[in-house]
Amino acid sequence: MGRQNTDGWLDDTRTSYDTVAASYADLTRHLLDETPEERAVLALFAGLVRARGGGQVADVGCGTGRITAHLRHLGVDVFGIDLSPGMIEVARRDHPGLRFDLGSMTDLDLPDASVTGLIAWYSLIHVPDDEIGPVLAHFRRVIRPGGPLLLGFHVGDESRWKTEGYGGHPMKVRVHRRRHDRMTAWLDEAGFAVESHRTLTSAESRLGGIILAYRRATATDK
Repeated sequence: MGRQNTDGWLDDTRTSYDTVAASYADLTRHLLDETPEERAVLALFAGLVRARGGGQVADVGCGTGRITAHLRHLGVDVFGIDLSPGMIEVARRDHPGLRFDLGSMTDLDLPDASVTGLIAWYSLIHVPDDEIGPVLAHFRRVIRPGGPLLLGFHVGDESRWKTEGYGGHPMKVRVHRRRHDRMTAWLDEAGFAVESHRTLTSAESRLGGIILAYRRATATDK
């Protein structure tokens, strides 16, 4: 039964973003121009990656690649992963020099400890509560010990259905808003140490949350 539920929301998310991919790219392409605080956070994340000697970074739920491309401009060896073939197609079209892979954060097809850092920028917002733990476990598995994780999400308590978006195209996704304390608890359970968090209002979200965390090392890490 759990797998049926997982497949259902994943299928709806994939289909919805396939439908809106072109409009999504057009409407969000210059969004970072309007969000200086988010740019500062992304620059901080890029600096943390460089401080750890560089290495690959995964942008999970990359959409049409705008954050992936921005991080590359900041000198990060970054690649994108997204569930939607339509979004990946547009990302490859708009950013032909970058790597974009089709994949799901619920079954992340990356080797253990293979990336220096990972970013999930407003890409956990459609993940049901009972899937957050397994998703964060995948994040921890692929990040090297001590590596940074940057999350962006909508802050709040409610979940709502989104049936239309990005140019008026039909969608069928549930948008989850979460409080910082809940996200922090999930991260702690998954093996991350939260370094900082903040709430802000901008073009990205009327009430957005940003969390910077690190993968905790354990005695079994080499």
